[in-house]
Amino acid sequence: MPGPARAGLFVYAKDAERLATFYASVADMVRLHATDELIVLESADIQLLVHRIPAAIAAGIEITSPPQRREDTALKFFFTVPSIEAAKATATRLGGDVSGERWNGPGFVVCNACDPEGNIFQVRETT
Repeated sequence: MPGPARAGLFVYAKDAERLATFYASVADMVRLHATDELIVLESADIQLLVHRIPAAIAAGIEITSPPQRREDTALKFFFTVPSIEAAKATATRLGGDVSGERWNGPGFVVCNACDPEGNIFQVRETT
């Protein structure tokens, strides 16, 4: 994706390094750059900005293990991956999860996933 991204997604994180590593590994993203408060990841499809939650606010947020799923949000994003099974193995190793329940769409299969901080997203595999 040359030049500034035309579209992307911000994810606010208590542990930005952990979340950036998770998404880079699960969604095969490249780390473009990082500052103390922001880590920018990119794939051919999307730019993901992992924004560190300020310490004063983060101190009041508890991340459980396994993470408590944050299912009460109006947005859910998805990443297309080469293999849902490989994404599941990677997500599990890095503190997240990919559920077993799958849905078929036109030319793809999809299932819900959870990152190490409880954010819900989907992985999609083309068929």
